[in-house]
Amino acid sequence: MKKFFLIPLLLAFFSFTGVASAQTSDTTSPDGLIKTVTTQVMDTIRSDKSIQKGDIGEITKLVNEKILPYTDFRRTTQLAMGRAWRTATPDQQSQLVEQFKMLLIRTYAGALAQVRDQQIQYKPFRANPDDTDVVVRSVVMNNGSPVELDYRLYKTPQGWRVYDINVLGAWLIQAYQQQFNEKIQQGGVDGLIQFLTQRNQQLASGKVSS
Repeated sequence: MKKFFLIPLLLAFFSFTGVASAQTSDTTSPDGLIKTVTTQVMDTIRSDKSIQKGDIGEITKLVNEKILPYTDFRRTTQLAMGRAWRTATPDQQSQLVEQFKMLLIRTYAGALAQVRDQQIQYKPFRANPDDTDVVVRSVVMNNGSPVELDYRLYKTPQGWRVYDINVLGAWLIQAYQQQFNEKIQQGGVDGLIQFLTQRNQQLASGKVSS
């Protein structure tokens, strides 16, 4: 596995808490959305022992109920694939989105058991009123060490949606593009689907190669 294949999309949502400024729910503004969703997810984790133990079923339920409504994972997958997305059939696209989502869920399930009292500090949000693509920037203090954590969102008819995340200077989409491209060059779109599917099977069985 390449180092950047483990960029934590779900970990970014799951692992960081201490959002003291999010006293009220706000999903109409980009920064309000991030604060609200993070708080709701953390409240669920703290009250659910199954999630804390890494139960994939409960974690998937949490993702589907609390996170996916505010993300555009189809857009994330599409941008990670680049031009090859247009060559995939609708069925292939659906498989890619689902397998990519499950890969990230399975990869970071274990991180939930390590949630502690990290503190997150949001940087001042700057955007023009007519902007439709923005970045919400934050810094997470993890045992005294600052971790850069930024969210990229775009405006849809249904509201703001997250589609990319930056951890320590590495954007999720950019980190996956090279590996996705390599798998597509080797075996086409079906080759990428096969790779993601096999990877999920390895993670599910605990047989993960380095």
